[in-house]
Formats: sequence, structure tokens, C-alpha cells
Amino acid sequence: MTRRRWIADEVHDNRAVIVGDHADHLVRVLRARLGQIFDISTGRSVRSGRIASIEEARVEFELGDEVGTVALPNVSVVLAIFKFDRMEWAIEKATELGVARILPFCAERSDRHLVVAARKRVERWRRLARQASEQSRRETIPEITDPLTVREAVSCKGTVRVFLSENERAIRLTEVLGSTEGQAGMALAVGPEGGWAPQEEKEFRETGWRSASLGSQILRTETAVISALAVVFSELS
Repeated sequence: MTRRRWIADEVHDNRAVIVGDHADHLVRVLRARLGQIFDISTGRSVRSGRIASIEEARVEFELGDEVGTVALPNVSVVLAIFKFDRMEWAIEKATELGVARILPFCAERSDRHLVVAARKRVERWRRLARQASEQSRRETIPEITDPLTVREAVSCKGTVRVFLSENERAIRLTEVLGSTEGQAGMALAVGPEGGWAPQEEKEFRETGWRSASLGSQILRTETAVISALAVVFSELS
């Protein structure tokens, strides 16, 4: 049976600790008991962890042998801010698929009210990413940055940098990935509902990004994120 995985809040030598709400979840919901074994991600590796003590909002593990893991491609998603319920779903699923970084940014066609409120949502997005990381048995939690400007977004690093565009007719995402070598790191940009503004597409192209299409259908932003990442991880894994 596959063991549940937790991401440690603290690591000291051969001891690891989880605290707060997700320690309470382990104790109250999952009925954790002394001696029970889980997989614990320390930030450097994943090791077996036997529960050594249980206190209020705190569970301590004694760490054992390393657990084998699979290395994931280094993929960043540059994601225009859009409706929060759908954006949170996209963040959760992108985390499950294995992205290393999520960089929200304020696109020209992002709703202004959402842009103003976005900074207050970042901690919630990080909590969702942590929960999704543990559920999907990831080794680490993806980094989620504070909201960026368009200029900061186009500066995102990557050996391969692609922005999805409904204006692209000739080049599919699979073609871009298949024709590029040295894919040690990739950045994928997905625009807001309503698509990119012309100036944004111009900035992406002028800073070395390549445009690509997912097909003839016009997809919702969250659908485009998941569809594109499924292609990326299939090609790069």
C-alpha cells in the first residue's frame, strides 16, 4: 500500500516535524498514532518517518531510510490572473502535475478588481499548493511568487520559453518541444480570459519567447493550463 507523504516544516538531523493545521489534520482526521510510518519530504530528499511524538498542532517523526523518487522536468508556469475559483483549480492541478514554479502576473486583460485583490490571495494559493503537493506525493512544494508585472513575467528564465497564443496558426506546442534540445528548464505562459493584448504578444516575441497553439479550439484559461502541461510533461519526462 502506498504511504501518505507529508512535507516537513522543520528538520533537525534525523528528526522532522509538521505543525499547525496539517499536523492537526494528521492527528484528528487521519487518527495518527505513535509508531505509524509515513513518507516525509525534508526538502532535500524523501525519507521514511516513524511518529515519535504527538502534541497539540505538532507531530514529530524519527527519520529512517531514503525513499526513491522520480525527478521531474523543471517547468515554470507564467499565469495571467483570472477568476480566482478557476485560477485556484489551475494552481492545484498544475501542482499535481509537477510544476516547479507558478508566477502569477497582471495581464492587460486581467480583471482590475482581481489584480488589486491578488496579493491577498497568494498565501491561500501557497496553502493549496502545499496540500496538492502532499496529496500527489511530490518531493517539494512549487514556488508561487507574488504577482508580477508583464515586464517581470516576460523576464522569466527558461531554456525553452513558450507562450500559448490563439493567434498562432502554424506551430503546435508539440512541435516547439520536439524541435528544441537542452530542455533543462522550461517556462510556459498562459494568458487571461480574452487573450493577450497585442503589446503583450509583441513583448514576448521581442524577449525571445516562441508562440505555440494547442489547436483550433478556444480554451478557457484553466483548461489551457492543464492541457499544455500534460503535453509538456509527456514530451519532457
